[in-house]
Amino acid sequence: MPLPPPTTGPFILKIGGTTLEAQAADNSLWLALLSLHQRLSAQGSGVIVVHGGGKAVDALLAKLDMPTRREQGLRITPPDQMEIIAGVLAGTINKRLVGLINAAALAANHSARAVGLCLGDGDAFPTRRLQLSFDPGRVGEVSPPPTAHPSPASPPLLRALLASGFLPVLSSIGIDAQGGLLNVNADDAAAGIARSVRASTLALLTDVPGVKGEDGSVIPTLREPEAESLIARGIISGGMIPKVRSALATAHATRCPVVVLSADPTQVQDLLLGNPAGTRFIA
Repeated sequence: MPLPPPTTGPFILKIGGTTLEAQAADNSLWLALLSLHQRLSAQGSGVIVVHGGGKAVDALLAKLDMPTRREQGLRITPPDQMEIIAGVLAGTINKRLVGLINAAALAANHSARAVGLCLGDGDAFPTRRLQLSFDPGRVGEVSPPPTAHPSPASPPLLRALLASGFLPVLSSIGIDAQGGLLNVNADDAAAGIARSVRASTLALLTDVPGVKGEDGSVIPTLREPEAESLIARGIISGGMIPKVRSALATAHATRCPVVVLSADPTQVQDLLLGNPAGTRFIA
């Protein structure tokens, strides 16, 4: 018998490697995440976690005397580095995050459990090579859904896991149509997933409390014209540029709130309670 669709789209939470390191010894973030997942599961939905791990990749490449190069905020991924990057993200980081969430669940007697996957497991989120004006190597993107209005939680694997109460934890490693591995920017992966499943909310946890304006304070809401002006003036720069553009594109594509905030448990709790937190992108 086919699984019924959820009553609302999943809550997508993107966690970076910096967040993982900072919260490794503190269960408060994982407990807040589990509580939200249980509440949404009762409504026929749930939480999907997406993670990166760039600093861990950089550290291993340095130990192997392999270069790290970025362009336009994206990691250049030569073919000879792809298996190493996949091993860190889909292996070490993914399983460590699953372990932390499940340990917190056990300690607090939560029934939910995390399951670690990559984007290509079960062909949940097909990926393809990213075409740019320069050659980024084995860098990919989540393929757009086949229709403009996909069903919520449309991938069967994700729908089955969420319906059973599991919390999927996805690394940003994709698999192309030829079976090759692709390195997908974690923010872009989270945006692609949010589009595919028609997410109710996409939250991007970073090491900053939000997008900062010229005076250094967090901008509570941001629209595209204002964002592009800040980029042109150099106020938004570096890795924040693809994060901002991804968030705006996702807000336009899904019409769901897209929030950038820090992993500070207080700020996350505010978000989960519906209070102002971080920078909210407006479609």
